[in-house]
Amino acid sequence: MLELYWSCLAVGALVAVATVLFGDVLSNALHGMLDFMSGDHLHVMQPMVLFGGITVFGGAGILLSRYSVFTAVPVVLLSAASAIAVSSLVYFLYVKPMRGSESSIGFSLNDLVGQIGEISVPVPAQGCGEVIFILGSTRTNQIAASFDGDEIESGARVVTVEVKDHVVYVTRFEQHA
Repeated sequence: MLELYWSCLAVGALVAVATVLFGDVLSNALHGMLDFMSGDHLHVMQPMVLFGGITVFGGAGILLSRYSVFTAVPVVLLSAASAIAVSSLVYFLYVKPMRGSESSIGFSLNDLVGQIGEISVPVPAQGCGEVIFILGSTRTNQIAASFDGDEIESGARVVTVEVKDHVVYVTRFEQHA
């Protein structure tokens, strides 16, 4: 069993070092072939959690085998319990909070459909003006045209009806009480 524990400890340590030193380089060199290992679809299986657990399993197994009076079965069970406990701590104290802090300022023009904005450059009946949208903490200015064919003055609140050819088609936003 000691060989298994040493193998787990060595593999976990090597993967940790390789990830820190070569993670982005390998991912770029292989054009994302290893992206399936990112665990984005199953957050509990993040490499940090998984390989951290394998490393702890190996380390705990070595320590318990050498310095305790337990036989092989209790050592395996205690090592597995240690691995699960440490993996849980890593997940709940690091991975999960970090996942929640990820944000992006990227958006698609189609995301603007239904969004409320404010006209910054008047929109003529048959022409284009400009509308400002606030998406989260980002302000974006977009080319705007009137969906109804009406003139819309600067400062008017509008809602996006559709997006065609990189132009946002808007209509006046009327809030009913």
